[in-house]
Amino acid sequence: MHAMLEIITSDAITARHGFFTRKGGASSGIFTGLNCGTGSSDQAEIVAINRARVAEAMGVAPNALVTVHQVHSAKAIPVTGPFTRRPEADAIVAATPGILLAVLTADCQPVLFHDAKARVIGAAHAGWRGAVDGVLEATLDAMEALGARRRDISAVIGPTISQPAYEVGPEFLERFCAEAPENKRFFANGIGDRLLFDLPGYGVHRLRGAGVGHAEWTGHCTYLDATRFYSFRRTTHAGEVDYGRLISTIRL
Repeated sequence: MHAMLEIITSDAITARHGFFTRKGGASSGIFTGLNCGTGSSDQAEIVAINRARVAEAMGVAPNALVTVHQVHSAKAIPVTGPFTRRPEADAIVAATPGILLAVLTADCQPVLFHDAKARVIGAAHAGWRGAVDGVLEATLDAMEALGARRRDISAVIGPTISQPAYEVGPEFLERFCAEAPENKRFFANGIGDRLLFDLPGYGVHRLRGAGVGHAEWTGHCTYLDATRFYSFRRTTHAGEVDYGRLISTIRL
């Protein structure tokens, strides 16, 4: 079963982790592959099978895989075990071995965090709104509350939408530059008044600015590689009714 799954990892994180692609799942149709999104219109029992495959690949029981109800917030919460009801948040942190932290994405940044010295981990869902509002910094704060130190934390951004595929309007640029004029460097000229936004570049910038020991992006674009990744934007452009969600996981 695991041979079918494709798991992207980073040498910067020594904890067991993985950014899963869509390969090796049980879903079909527009969701073909490893759709782990309970919020999608895919069959619930199929999503459960996919999530169980992920848990097994990461060496935990299915109920040890913990996700939150993601709402594009800047809220990070600590966990010590499975939730009875998933709280609204966009990042989770833990210092308890055996819990598999996971976030779901389909263009937004999945970010995994690890402090190897303090043995604290984190996972964040960071779209442009969450990144602007401070979800990455909130994750670091929540990890520090569990004994981590940001200079000891490695943060890795997984498959996300890359700049060539992320077209935005001028009002988007204005919003970013109102926050900090130097944010202009994350925009390139597109066609007409369109601009191209570098979401992972901005994510790395925010992480480094917050003082993490190491920050990087794996370099994978969700939009440009349809065979490996789900993409909300690609689905929208194709006129499809729904889209799968990729899962990114980390455990102690």
